[in-house]
Amino acid sequence: MTEQQTAHLGAVTAGIGAAELDRIAALTGEMDAHHPHAPHLYLWFLGVHASRRGQGWGGRLLEARLARADEQSLPSYLEATSPRNRALYERHGFEVIGEISTEGSPPMWQMWRDCR
Repeated sequence: MTEQQTAHLGAVTAGIGAAELDRIAALTGEMDAHHPHAPHLYLWFLGVHASRRGQGWGGRLLEARLARADEQSLPSYLEATSPRNRALYERHGFEVIGEISTEGSPPMWQMWRDCR
């Protein structure tokens, strides 16, 4: 992350308790430990404002990034954080390659899509 992104994340998480921050750190460590080493486009974050969910914005954002990956002949990787997100990514050609979790966290699914 950039210095600005790190500062923003710190501001957003300032009110989170120590136990929650420890769990986030543990989960981030698991994500890092299981991250693929092959060249790829990492789709770290994709979000749609709550008022726009269910209107196809997530799919359009994803398609734009996947088109870029395909132009560069790169596979794509991400971690899905919910069954709904997982289904979206599967509709766009991603396959589950693993599952990540840590004590007290819900599962995250590692997902991979070969370039087209």
